[in-house]
Amino acid sequence: PSPKSFQPNGASEEALRCEIKELKQKDLALDQEIAQLLSEGYSLEELDKHICLLHEYNEIKDAAQMLLGKLAVIRGVTTKQLYPEYDLELSD
Repeated sequence: PSPKSFQPNGASEEALRCEIKELKQKDLALDQEIAQLLSEGYSLEELDKHICLLHEYNEIKDAAQMLLGKLAVIRGVTTKQLYPEYDLELSD
């Protein structure tokens, strides 16, 4: 196969350009958000700590969701039906 056969077509190239532009905009927005937080007195270490805690929270929540799902299968109900039993909000 020729090297040309591995080149993306024009539509794919345009889609990649758009995606790159969107990612650059998101990067700039995140940089601005970080600058805002720093100006409000937060430190990078504190922000890193919050990010780590959010990751830990999400991992715990994922594990709880998995357990609720397995329990729901065993009981033959939906996970939504288990929420009141464990005093959980649907937004949890």
